[in-house]
Amino acid sequence: MRFSDASRPELADSGARRARRQAAAEARVRRADATGETPDWELLREAGAAIRDRTLGDLGTHLESLETAVTEEGGQVHWARDAAEARRIIQRLLPADTEAALVRSDVTDEIGLEGGEAGPHSKAAVVGAGFLVAETGTLVLTGRGEGLSFPGTLVVVAGLEDVVPDWTDLEVLLQLLSRVGGDPLRPAIATRAGDFQLVLVDNGRTKVLADPAGREALRCVHCSACSDVCPVFERTGPRPYGPGRPGPIGAVLTPQVRGVEAPLGASLPFASTLCGACGDVCPVKIDIPGLLVHLRGRVVESRRARPVPTPEMLLMRGIAWSMGDRRRYERTLVRRARWARLLSRDGKIRRLPGLLGKWTDARDLPAPPRQTFRAWWRRR
Repeated sequence: MRFSDASRPELADSGARRARRQAAAEARVRRADATGETPDWELLREAGAAIRDRTLGDLGTHLESLETAVTEEGGQVHWARDAAEARRIIQRLLPADTEAALVRSDVTDEIGLEGGEAGPHSKAAVVGAGFLVAETGTLVLTGRGEGLSFPGTLVVVAGLEDVVPDWTDLEVLLQLLSRVGGDPLRPAIATRAGDFQLVLVDNGRTKVLADPAGREALRCVHCSACSDVCPVFERTGPRPYGPGRPGPIGAVLTPQVRGVEAPLGASLPFASTLCGACGDVCPVKIDIPGLLVHLRGRVVESRRARPVPTPEMLLMRGIAWSMGDRRRYERTLVRRARWARLLSRDGKIRRLPGLLGKWTDARDLPAPPRQTFRAWWRRR
């Protein structure tokens, strides 16, 4: 389903929109206070970005180190190519007739896991990792106030990019997360007293890693700062973004993972105003606006390859023809402005005809003025 179609129910819920707006405003104030108190905030962001790029550049080595460390501690590592395989592995690892508790994360949501909240003494638990330290095989949970000990089966689910080389790098990333979240961060270490199973999920990540322009999105440290400043997310919430990460980071990751040919992947890069706020607040300096533009180009190129052009493509070709000549452009502008004024009421156009109606589904359009700027300029 396209983003615009999936967002209609959310846009119609004014109460939910107000709640999201209030929560986002409060989060922005907390973040500004926390980062403003850090004199070396920009240097810290640079360090975080460098750590993530260095890790991604040698990801295979770090994953091998992680597997070795986990195995030496008595655990097992499982590699899942996609979400379906990850779910099958997890189901096989859990004891029969045991309902496992779940500590959710972006990755558990991405692969479609559901379950109850985990308690510290569950017989079996599925835990979404915050970070995994490669040199020791340690699981780190972020945002929890206490350590967790699982005496039974512990299944840890993580994306390939969630690995951190060592504790020194982890320290920098936790400093960033603590400040960008606006609240004191209380990371927890999950101790392994029983059966420890680690499921590492690819689900398109190696494809993202292979794209020199798109791989930057894998720097993400799951902080949600970009969502708190996004005017689109504020109005739609997380659901229209589909499985995986919501908000601006989801708008650049999901199309790369699922492809730009599918309706959701093709529409997500356009679910943005390109205001740049997401890039400004990202603690690891992901250029989300630049990635959105890059993906929009990929969407357009994929549509050009179709034997029959889309209605949108035909419309854009018509606009390009009109704007290709000054006289054609001026005549077209006058004619369209005249028709647009006929559709307006009280200075606003609330419904455009045909395909143009998509623009007015969620917003009003100001009626064009009676005199164009060019005409005004010539008279002056």
